[in-house]
Amino acid sequence: MNVLEIRGLVKSFTLHTIDGRTVGALRGVDLDVAQGEHVALAGSSGAGKSSLLRCVYRTYVPTAGRIVLRTSSGTAVDLAALTDPQVADLRGRELGYVSQFLRAEPRRAVLDVVARAGAARGLDLDAARDAAAAALRRLGIDERLWAMHTTVLSGGQKQRVNLAAGTISPPRLLLLDEPVSALDPANREAVLSMIAELAGAGVAVLSVFHDLDAIERLATRVVVLEEGRVAASGPPAELKLEVAR
Repeated sequence: MNVLEIRGLVKSFTLHTIDGRTVGALRGVDLDVAQGEHVALAGSSGAGKSSLLRCVYRTYVPTAGRIVLRTSSGTAVDLAALTDPQVADLRGRELGYVSQFLRAEPRRAVLDVVARAGAARGLDLDAARDAAAAALRRLGIDERLWAMHTTVLSGGQKQRVNLAAGTISPPRLLLLDEPVSALDPANREAVLSMIAELAGAGVAVLSVFHDLDAIERLATRVVVLEEGRVAASGPPAELKLEVAR
């Protein structure tokens, strides 16, 4: 069963500060992601990969097209047509986003950031804190850092906190945008291992990695974008993949 169905997705930007011309980022994208499937987006820089993720999460408002999310109750909702408050209600609970950057309240402790994500998905406070602690331990975040503000963390530590928050009691659809870009080999392995388990938990994952090994290891299917359009789709082993640096 498809969790996400994208049809005719178009996203254009108007360059008001330059000459007012319109630039197309996505030009009629069709894409599905099924329950328990990990679909990785590939393509050169500027192909539209991150723009697609941001349209699904509704950081960007699509210019045209439909983005249908089937929620845990079985209801199909068009994210492209929802109001901002309606989208906000789905975020975290049904729809999650993990980027390479941690955007958290500056005075919020590490454990609280992760636990709040679990609470937003229905865990009670004690269960959320227990799940947060387990995720932080698994991802190698030293316990002495848990009470500290997130602003003191290194880039790699912030990425791991981001992933911990995104994967405890995971949402129905999880979007991953470069979640391992700042990690050393040992921590990268822990993160990839955790991501690999999401499919077995029935989570639908749509990702962007500038890491061919991660794509080949994690993705059940790859969708290659070129100039905002789908150029190819299939299992990683059947596609000749190149990743943008």
